Amino acid sequence: MSQHIGRILLRAAVTLLMVMTLNFILFRVIPGDPASLLLGGVRTSVTTEQMEAQRQNWGLDRPLFPDQVVDYLSATLHGDLGYSFKFRGRHVSDLILERLPATIVLVGLAQFIAILCGVMLGLYAGWRRGGAIDQISTGASLALYSTPSFWLGMLLVVVFSTALGWLPAYGLYSPGAKIGFFDWLLDRLGHLALPVTAVALGLIGQYVVVARAAMSDVVTEDYMVTARAKGLSGGQMLMRHAFRNAMLPVVTLITLNLGYVVAGAITVEAVFAWPGIGALTVEALNARDYPVLQGIFLLLGVSIVITNLVADLAYGLLDPRVR
Repeated sequence: MSQHIGRILLRAAVTLLMVMTLNFILFRVIPGDPASLLLGGVRTSVTTEQMEAQRQNWGLDRPLFPDQVVDYLSATLHGDLGYSFKFRGRHVSDLILERLPATIVLVGLAQFIAILCGVMLGLYAGWRRGGAIDQISTGASLALYSTPSFWLGMLLVVVFSTALGWLPAYGLYSPGAKIGFFDWLLDRLGHLALPVTAVALGLIGQYVVVARAAMSDVVTEDYMVTARAKGLSGGQMLMRHAFRNAMLPVVTLITLNLGYVVAGAITVEAVFAWPGIGALTVEALNARDYPVLQGIFLLLGVSIVITNLVADLAYGLLDPRVR
């Protein structure tokens, strides 16, 4: 078991190093002069000497390999992601940490709802194949799975905000709202309702489809037929044999989706003007703020590697054959 965990950790460490290196290379091959962006993007008002001094100050005149890449890896390991071009004087890590809580609340809550509802519904539909719940849930989940989340978001705004006026259409809170705790809580939950629903509906479709397919495969296995022949009840067969085996592909999907919690739902955050990582990504793209984009991409890559590490460790618990 210890050797299995050691191999998983070593593989994760190598993958993280490759992600960091690729993240460095990706933003060095993009057209554009970082020194020009740092000086405001106006070449005509900047002398050649000023431009060269800026390159020296930021180490851009040094060889790309190995000097710049070694400096980048060393700084990243120490938590230094550089400075933003758009938000001058602000550390990239500070900007990301400032926006991260809003994204985690939004996408994390949507993931929790989707996992709870989607996985249970999918497993039940696969266990009771051909029934009314199976047919209805499969059709609805396929429709939700194929529908873009930003379109769902706009539809929810039109219906529940514009037409009915029940819920706010954008933002994290209402300016000038009462400061009492319960009023504050109701205001935040009201602003969360529509974006969380938009993200959760799309995720529920994924979980239902995958969980149903996994359970449908498990119930046809020989060991399930043997368990039935031995006289086990439906509940015993489900909990002792079917559930753990059906959860293997579901765990993969859950962990991969959890890795995107920190990256946020970019399109949904744009629809609802939600001040999270997704909105920061759009702002950085419009401003060609490469250090911020590089930091966000690194955050996404690291989160995916870590969640895959968790998935590999969970496989060993769910299926001893993996060990």
